[in-house]
Amino acid sequence: MPNIKSAERRIRTQAKSNARNRAVKSELKTLAKKFKAAVVAGEKEEADKLFKEYTSALDKAALKGTLHKNSVNRKKAQLSKALSAPSA
Repeated sequence: MPNIKSAERRIRTQAKSNARNRAVKSELKTLAKKFKAAVVAGEKEEADKLFKEYTSALDKAALKGTLHKNSVNRKKAQLSKALSAPSA
């Protein structure tokens, strides 16, 4: 345990942010699985809906600092490419 009061506070705030980041990343993984399943199944309307939902969630994660903005942009580019592939 830390001896300094500020270090104790820092541990508490890190625990909160760790839990929040874990929840956000878990939600993103769930959305990714749903999107990939829709693309593989060839459900264009469902994939479009999930694409919007997933990219919105990615942008929010980047805004809050859970994910880096460049990795979010890379993921969005990959999603867009998968969505527009002719033989999905």
